[in-house]
Amino acid sequence: MVQALGDWEEVRTHLIDAARAGHALTYSELLERLGYHFSRPKMRALCVTLGVVDRDGAERGEPELAVLVVRQSDGLPGQGWWVAGGAHDHRYDGSWEGPLAAKLIERLQGKAFAYWAERSP
Repeated sequence: MVQALGDWEEVRTHLIDAARAGHALTYSELLERLGYHFSRPKMRALCVTLGVVDRDGAERGEPELAVLVVRQSDGLPGQGWWVAGGAHDHRYDGSWEGPLAAKLIERLQGKAFAYWAERSP
C-alpha cells in the first residue's frame, strides 16, 4: 500500500494558493514546493495525499483541489485522478486524454479558481 506524502494540510495550502492565482500545478511543481524531486513513487504517494485533501474539502462543501495537479505533458490529471473517482464522480466515461477530457478538467478547475478567488487568505 502506498503511504501518503507529507502533511495534507500543507498540500491543501499550496493548492488553495494555486487556485487563488488561477492556475494548475504540475506534479513536479507541487513536489518541489514540498521539498521533493519528482519520482514515480513520490507522485503516487502525493496522489494518496490529494485524496485526503479532497475528502476534507468535500466535508467542508468546497470544490475539489486534486484536479489542479496535472501532467506537464498535456495539462490533465494523471491516471490516478481518473481511476480514484474523478471520472466516475463526474459521470464522465470518455477518454482520459484529448479535448473532451480537457473540457471536463477546465470546468472543474474553473470551479476551484472561482471559489477560492472569492475568499481572502
